[in-house]
Amino acid sequence: MLQTVHLNLPSPFPAKILRLPPTTPLSSLLPEWTTTETTYIRTNSSSRSLPLDASIESLRYDESPDYPITLHVCARLLGGKGGFGSQLRAAGGRMSSGKATNMDSCRDLSGRRLGTIKEAQRQADLLESAPALRAKLQAEEKSKLEALERKLGIAPIENDTDAEGSSSSSKRKIVEDVDLEALAAKKHKFEDNKFLEESREINDNVRSAVSKAMLLKKKKNIVTAKSTEDASKGKEKIEQVTKKEKEKMAMPPPALTNVA
Repeated sequence: MLQTVHLNLPSPFPAKILRLPPTTPLSSLLPEWTTTETTYIRTNSSSRSLPLDASIESLRYDESPDYPITLHVCARLLGGKGGFGSQLRAAGGRMSSGKATNMDSCRDLSGRRLGTIKEAQRQADLLESAPALRAKLQAEEKSKLEALERKLGIAPIENDTDAEGSSSSSKRKIVEDVDLEALAAKKHKFEDNKFLEESREINDNVRSAVSKAMLLKKKKNIVTAKSTEDASKGKEKIEQVTKKEKEKMAMPPPALTNVA
């Protein structure tokens, strides 16, 4: 019983339909113009080359032995030095490291942009933390005021309550009771070094800016004066040349004498 074989040759050669005995080896299917070093045979389901000493009977389907067998005669390609996989992995690593991580312009399932959602969440967090920030600022201002009062010798009122619940008089001085004249007569040392450094730096910057502007203005005036002087000299030279030309044109021609 003969077996039907569909043999596909490399382009541009046409395909062949053969009816061969099942014991025919695969090596006999190769065309005469090919060799085993330049071509190989494979099936539709596999890209690996088949052994050429195998027979067609070994390629039959168990469920339907009479089903045609399709074979492909493919050309062999010369291999390279290798290392292509490592190059691909390195390129993939560089591409993945350069991917953009900003997804604010993307939208969620409801159609809202992710950047809008993040901004709304940030505003909500700020509103929630506003009382705590306000309390912190008030505490800082209060501590600064207390430190200033301690330096000036002024302290806030502290009322003590006795056992019966009645309030006692203040143990510290009240702001109104402070002698302002005596307080003004005291010598206070200014110890804010940061303020002094900043003021000195600002003065130096202002002086350098003013001197630079004056220098630029002086240079500009010198250049303007020089250009004006050059223009006036050129104008005088042109006037002199024009005057000489006019005098030359106004002179009468020399008289001609008859030679006998």
